[in-house]
Amino acid sequence: MPPTPQFRVLFVTAPDAKTAEDIASGLVERKLAACVNVLPGLTSVYRWEGNIHKDPEVLLIIKTRAGIFKETTQFIREKHPAKVPEIISLPISEGSPAYMQWLGANTLFAKAPEGI
Repeated sequence: MPPTPQFRVLFVTAPDAKTAEDIASGLVERKLAACVNVLPGLTSVYRWEGNIHKDPEVLLIIKTRAGIFKETTQFIREKHPAKVPEIISLPISEGSPAYMQWLGANTLFAKAPEGI
């Protein structure tokens, strides 16, 4: 069985640049992410409450540690104005060794479960 990836990339959309930049800055300041790319100019087409919507959005590409996924997504949900924010997580199975080392050095380690 292959090892569990240590790092993840998250895709999150935000309704505007200010929200996206606030989330990005907060994640990096708290070491919940090593890097967040903020990509403006997207259009999302989706179904919500029985209606088709077409809205401008900003995409965040978030690089983080798998062990702090819960804390990272909790922060995003607290800062995001949507009832159901898009948060999609994919494992990073491989990457440049130097980049992966940098990513690890710039994110929090997962907290050990209580009692350990």
